Amino acid sequence: MKGEYNFSKMSNNRITYFAETDARNKRTPFGIRENDRSRHLYVIGKTGMGKSTLLENMAVQDIQNGEGMAFIDPHGKTAELLLNYVPQERIKDVLYFAPFDMEHPISFNVMEDVGYDKRHLVVSGLMSTFKKIWQDAWSARMEYILSNTILALLEYPGATLLGVNRMLADKDYRKKVVDNIKDLSVKSFWVDEFAKYTDRFAAEATPAIQNKIGQFTSNLLIRNIVGQEKSSFDIRKIMDEKKILIINLSKGRVGEVNANLLGSMLITKIYLGAMSRADASPGELHKLPNFYLYVDEFQSFANESFADILSEARKYKFSLTIAHQYIEQMSEEVRAAVFGNVGTMISFRVGAFDAEILEKEFAPQFTAEDMVNLGFAQIYLKLMIDGVSSSPFSAVTMPPIAEPEISFKQDIVDSSRGQFGRPRTTVEEDIRKWHEVEPKTADVSRAPFSKREFKPADRPYPPKTAFSASRFPAGESEDRQKREPADFKPNNYFKKDDVPKYDNRPKISEENFEKPQSDDFVPLKSFKNVAPPTPAVPRAQIDISIKRTDEKTVYKPEPKKITEENKNLLKEALQSALKTAIPKNDTEKEKSHPPSNHNVQNSQPKEISEETLRKMLEVKE
Repeated sequence: MKGEYNFSKMSNNRITYFAETDARNKRTPFGIRENDRSRHLYVIGKTGMGKSTLLENMAVQDIQNGEGMAFIDPHGKTAELLLNYVPQERIKDVLYFAPFDMEHPISFNVMEDVGYDKRHLVVSGLMSTFKKIWQDAWSARMEYILSNTILALLEYPGATLLGVNRMLADKDYRKKVVDNIKDLSVKSFWVDEFAKYTDRFAAEATPAIQNKIGQFTSNLLIRNIVGQEKSSFDIRKIMDEKKILIINLSKGRVGEVNANLLGSMLITKIYLGAMSRADASPGELHKLPNFYLYVDEFQSFANESFADILSEARKYKFSLTIAHQYIEQMSEEVRAAVFGNVGTMISFRVGAFDAEILEKEFAPQFTAEDMVNLGFAQIYLKLMIDGVSSSPFSAVTMPPIAEPEISFKQDIVDSSRGQFGRPRTTVEEDIRKWHEVEPKTADVSRAPFSKREFKPADRPYPPKTAFSASRFPAGESEDRQKREPADFKPNNYFKKDDVPKYDNRPKISEENFEKPQSDDFVPLKSFKNVAPPTPAVPRAQIDISIKRTDEKTVYKPEPKKITEENKNLLKEALQSALKTAIPKNDTEKEKSHPPSNHNVQNSQPKEISEETLRKMLEVKE
């Protein structure tokens, strides 16, 4: 019957306090109801303005009120501080995940027990995380191969992230995984595409992926966490049983890239745990407890799946509280999801650029100038009240909650190690067995894909011939001749195009030399009787008259007799040259030494005999 369940009345509307009103100098504490928290909280502000303290106060209240929660801290300070507020009766409810505790690694396998309908969420989360980390070196080909690799491993029992590189390098392991694939599209990639890749293409495509994944899997800290086949904890169980998950991803102790990868995978796994509540009936879902996730500096872990969390998580009683410093830290897709789905928005002091964007949310009560000039712990906010967003108003966040006199911090750490951790030696032994290490017979001293170096005995040499004698120094060819095989043929050594072929030369006819190209050129008599040298004849035996002058080779052909007709033509040419040369010389002389009147009157043209001119031009008949 419609309206049978009145969830707003049946649910516990506990209030979580986080600020005080400052109107008219009157301080009144206020907070947000449990139902309204399902619409998520968004906190923004510059560093040192009090964001972390606000998150700490809300998380402490959840811990002390017996709620289930998870806190992801990239700094480490808040994670360690929250341990001091855990009461004695909740010591065993805490999972303290500290990756830098290398002697007791906690297993976390993001690829474990993923249903068929949730595999695309895991792949999408991992792909967006890898793409964000390697944005400068990311390519569509890398994403295509890596996504199919992860999809194949998700169907293989006991697969981990360590299997990515092994699947690309180990053919036997790849065959086992491919034989187990049920998804036709994924199997088609490995059978019809990847199997037909040439060695050269595979050598170009796969090392890029292996290098990136190897940065994590080769790290001992990360390998001992993600390399275990079975996770130490069940996210769905933590959510349903109101457990406490505190994740210390201190970038100073874990490394920024490693922290971002682990944080993104944990958020994806928590989201999958919340989505798994979809199999519960409406009545069962109503009975399930709320679970609260806090993420400080969430831009470090935000990926494309974060938009789905903001839009879908409310249906499964999963509430999100996120904080960061400025808007440009978010991608366009995540930014649109935040401003479109967040119910409660809290702003500390921000920069001018962020103030212009946030002014649209807080106008007309507050302007961009107001948000830039906020003091420490002062906030402007729009609060979700019974499903309706309030008008913007100002407030002051509460000071830190006083720590209890007795802290059970060390007891909590020891309890968490005992329940969820394993000895380091045991974990490394299991990983070694998974790799199935065997003695390698290959030469690992040579770099992969390097060019083979041939020794002299590995390469055949041509037989000793007159032609080879001209190519190889004396004495050396005799040593090589001894190493030649008995059935060796020259064609096995020389390429077809390397053998000189004089028959392919264009034929030279005497017609091309009938007329001289110039007056002082005398052509060769004939080329008909001149035979080209053969390859078997050494160059030194070719009978050609060679005269060397100043290191230049000059060929002296037989001169041709000059006929009477040529003599007349030559005579006319010489006389014409004489008439042209004498006035030219006189003109140049006049320019440099102008003649006097006396010289001009008595000057007579000079006469030079033809014989003298011939001697000057060095022309012989």
